Amino acid sequence: MSLILGIETSCDETAAAVVQDGRRVRSQVVASQVELHAPYGGVYPELASRAQLEAIAPVCRAALAEAGCSLAELDAIAVTQGPGLVGSLLVGIQFAKGLALGSGRPLRALHHLEGHIYSLWLEGEGPPFPLLALIVSGGHSELVLMLGHGCYETVGRTRDDAAGEAYDKVARLLGLPYPGGPPLERAAREGNAEAYDFPRAWLRESLDFSFSGLKTAVRRAVTEPVAGERQPKLREGVMVADVAASFQAALLEVLVVKTARAAARYGVAAVGLVGGVSANQTLRSQLRAAVDLPVYAPPSKWSTDNGAMIAAAAHFQQERGIAPADWALDARPMWPLAALD
Repeated sequence: MSLILGIETSCDETAAAVVQDGRRVRSQVVASQVELHAPYGGVYPELASRAQLEAIAPVCRAALAEAGCSLAELDAIAVTQGPGLVGSLLVGIQFAKGLALGSGRPLRALHHLEGHIYSLWLEGEGPPFPLLALIVSGGHSELVLMLGHGCYETVGRTRDDAAGEAYDKVARLLGLPYPGGPPLERAAREGNAEAYDFPRAWLRESLDFSFSGLKTAVRRAVTEPVAGERQPKLREGVMVADVAASFQAALLEVLVVKTARAAARYGVAAVGLVGGVSANQTLRSQLRAAVDLPVYAPPSKWSTDNGAMIAAAAHFQQERGIAPADWALDARPMWPLAALD
């Protein structure tokens, strides 16, 4: 039996979890910063790292208490090394170093996107290989071919805005609360997806994504500038539900079509859908309808950033015989997943 404490501080959440054997979640604790960043309509990096400094010790202490174990009983302490906000990453890394040094436990460094992929193994056997993973979150939109544990090839990535970032920015234009994904999806259910013909960036035969043009098209179609204000206002008569439905239809169509195209091109056995935007039920249903393959997605509680996914990834890293990290471990805010190959 292995017990691993996973620590995740790549963005605004401060999360820790204890996972047994890479699959059984013994505890999960998250300190959310939604209210802190809501006035800005997005994450304010300096505020995020300061809040994490205050939360990290109580969160890790609570995770160990909930799991009913001590530091001495752990097989390893795992932490997100990158990518992410450098200040936030350093909070988790330095705290994990201190725990590992003080307890004599091995220290394991994990890639944030690898953690999202391994959320598919939480509470189950996990998908078969070769696997195509669609990773969609506030900072990432990537298609990753996974041939086996620890073997990745990025076959598509965003060239500008990530899907979750586009959701947040369009939601802010529409006056919807932050984070924008859930309220925009709810509004879209009541709207006409054909009310606006927003653009789809197909990029010829590329599997890459681009959502900046879609975001700009929404802004131009439904807002007008206000003198002396940075934030435009909605034009009179604009139906928020129709805009939300039309925007979501354009964004999801690109995600689904490109994922189906990649699955056929690489002959995978299954498709995995992970990351914060993977909690979108419309995306899940459309993707399952578009590919003639099993589609795996974690429960919504494991879709957003959490410590359990980091602990799960660390378990499989440990099983592959990868050496623990050393004390020179530093943050890697810009770190391609393919660099793990």
